[in-house]
Amino acid sequence: MSLPIQTSFKLPSPLPSWPPGGEFAQGIIDLGGLEVCQVSTFTQVWATHEGGQDGLGATFFKPSTVPSGFSVLGYYAQPNNQPLFGWVLVGRGSGDGNTLAQPSDYTLVWSSESSNINQDGRGYFWLPTPPEGYHAVGLVVTNSSEKPSVEEVRCVRSDLTDEPESDAYIWSTDGFSVDSLRPATRGINALGVPVGTFIARTNGAATSATLACLKNREANFSSMPNLRQVEALMQAYSPWIYFHPDEVYLPSSVSWFFDNGALLYQKGNQNPTPIDSGGSNLPQGDSNDGAYWIDLPADDGQKNKIKKGDISSTKLYLHIKPMLGATFTDVVIWIFYPFNGPAKAKLGLFNVSLGKIGEHVGDWEQLTLRISNFTGELRRLYFAEHSSGTWVDASQLDFPEGNKPVGYSSLHGHAMYSKPGLVLQGNSKLGIGIRNDTAKGNSFDSGRSFEVVAAEYMGSAVTEPAWLNYMREWGPKISYDISNELKKVEKLLPGKFRSRLESIINSLPDEVLREEGPTGPKEKRSWAMDEN
Repeated sequence: MSLPIQTSFKLPSPLPSWPPGGEFAQGIIDLGGLEVCQVSTFTQVWATHEGGQDGLGATFFKPSTVPSGFSVLGYYAQPNNQPLFGWVLVGRGSGDGNTLAQPSDYTLVWSSESSNINQDGRGYFWLPTPPEGYHAVGLVVTNSSEKPSVEEVRCVRSDLTDEPESDAYIWSTDGFSVDSLRPATRGINALGVPVGTFIARTNGAATSATLACLKNREANFSSMPNLRQVEALMQAYSPWIYFHPDEVYLPSSVSWFFDNGALLYQKGNQNPTPIDSGGSNLPQGDSNDGAYWIDLPADDGQKNKIKKGDISSTKLYLHIKPMLGATFTDVVIWIFYPFNGPAKAKLGLFNVSLGKIGEHVGDWEQLTLRISNFTGELRRLYFAEHSSGTWVDASQLDFPEGNKPVGYSSLHGHAMYSKPGLVLQGNSKLGIGIRNDTAKGNSFDSGRSFEVVAAEYMGSAVTEPAWLNYMREWGPKISYDISNELKKVEKLLPGKFRSRLESIINSLPDEVLREEGPTGPKEKRSWAMDEN
């Protein structure tokens, strides 16, 4: 029998003293009439030991050690397959005094009385009934059938709330399920604020559908870090990036790429233009119209030099984004690789090179640190994986040195992962797919050399480099025929694998095939939005 969560995760090293300035990491954020702070100490109310993630159940908590004057807004839930590393917001009115209100009643959403699951006692889930003009933003859980006191939580005035949606799956049994909540609209200009609470569903219907998240009503960004604080965040949390031992296509700085012969091509013009070190002669703004692209020089020796990159010149480029109503800071770390190498496929016991498939010039990859603006604590790290990616909680990361986590760059493709090993794009059960191999080879501290290239909320404090506003392609359109490349490979394979390989290749996203030239950071959807 598994045990309920008994250990709490803490970052390996104490948080530093952040440089002064503004309201970053001051503990309280004013959302415009509602002050909130983040509580991460809890009292366990009820636990189940089966179902949910890894079949280990989930535990439900009441916030504890609530600061004087603040009120609980809802309870917290977490799966049992990881250490306790959660938070909820608690609030107090900062304006006319009617920001928060007691619920008028509760509705029993579900109880475990009739369930045969392995559990600690009985659990009862209650939805607060808000007075008119208010919204509930969290559920209450008890271990007794007695209805909670109306003093237990507060509801929030409707103008300080926003539309939520289900986020991560937490637990389910017998038609009842629990998911975490997040704002439905997320991006650098979105004002929705997550409370850290959860939503419940019975037989697929959201019995707590009236729940809301909070809203930074006045678009207050004073809790965001200034430049000195961003530098301190990178000193504290800059990830170590491990390259595969067999990797030959390493990153470089953008200026090194330009200085060593990268050329700007224009449609209809046979004479490419050298690019100056800062990219000031690149076309600016607008959108990708296919009229321009960057390519390597014609000289084979110089071309091969650029393809291999230059780790000593490597500089990482930071985009600092307000996220989740400016209650979090996303430090987006952009990594530039002059060249992506060819892909490899795994077909059962066979490993085959895919010729030129996967090769392209100008590869942009990213990691994103998500940091609490209440405390300055690292909460999550996003690993970009070709056309998608994965958020990993800090409690699930590896920290070889202080609070600096680890990321692994895949061989030739440079997708980012949190653990070493093999990730297949395809059918992992059959062992068929495109290989993404990661392992501990040479490492690079992403905090060694970096530049803040964009932070819209800082205004004129950050000057964007010219190359960032080059919105066209960083590499040429692929000129080779993928079907011909496949034919070369298929000749070497048993017949049963040929159709499977073709099916896998056809299902790959453009980020892998790169039939069109890759675009720069500002052309990515995630530039102004949440990563997923």
